[in-house]
Formats: sequence, structure tokens, C-alpha cells
Amino acid sequence: QVQLVESGGGLVQAGGSLRLSCAASGRTFSRYAMGWFRQAPGKDREFVAAISRNIANTYYRDSVKGRFTISRDNAKNTVYLQMNSLKPEDTAVYYCAAASATSTVQVDYDYWGQGTQVTVSS
Repeated sequence: QVQLVESGGGLVQAGGSLRLSCAASGRTFSRYAMGWFRQAPGKDREFVAAISRNIANTYYRDSVKGRFTISRDNAKNTVYLQMNSLKPEDTAVYYCAAASATSTVQVDYDYWGQGTQVTVSS
């Protein structure tokens, strides 16, 4: 069982930056691949970024490549999402999730956080 708690969301102007954090409970954090997803009002939840257990591999949706960076600190049981050059279309609730293997597909993730709101004003 893994419990995930996101933080770091907020209101930022277009072009600004935010760093999201996701703290995981338990001693098995390093056994899980981690992902970030987001859901904008009236839209389906979508994949944003993922990182493998050993940090060797990262994956991003095309619209955030070059602007967002996913990272993790296994010693701190935390995964991060650094978001730069934010755009109004990045406005959404952002969720972190844990999976047994690296994936860009929501159904592969077993554990989810409660989400943190990111709002980008134009």
C-alpha cells in the first residue's frame, strides 16, 4: 500500500514556474514507477510525465516536452514535477500516481494522490 500526497500547486502567471511535489508513505517507494497526470475542467484526465523506478527513463506528453521535468528522490520518497514556461492551457488538477512498471497509461497505475490545483492566468 502506498499513500501519495501532492503539494506545490497554486496560481501563477503565464510564463511562470511551479514545482509540484508528491510525498509517498511506506518503505517501498523505490519499487514503483511514478507518474503525473492532470485533469482540466470538462476534460478527461491525461498523462503528463512518468519516471522509472531507477530514474533511468523519463517520458512526457508532447505538449510539455522542454518545459516540464519529472524527477524523484528515492531517499526522500518524493517525486517532483518542475513546470516552467507555464501556459493557460496547463491549468488543471495535477495528480501523482504509482505503478509497478513505467507507463503512460492511467489504468496501469495502482495508487493515486488527491490532486493539487494549478491555475495559470493569461
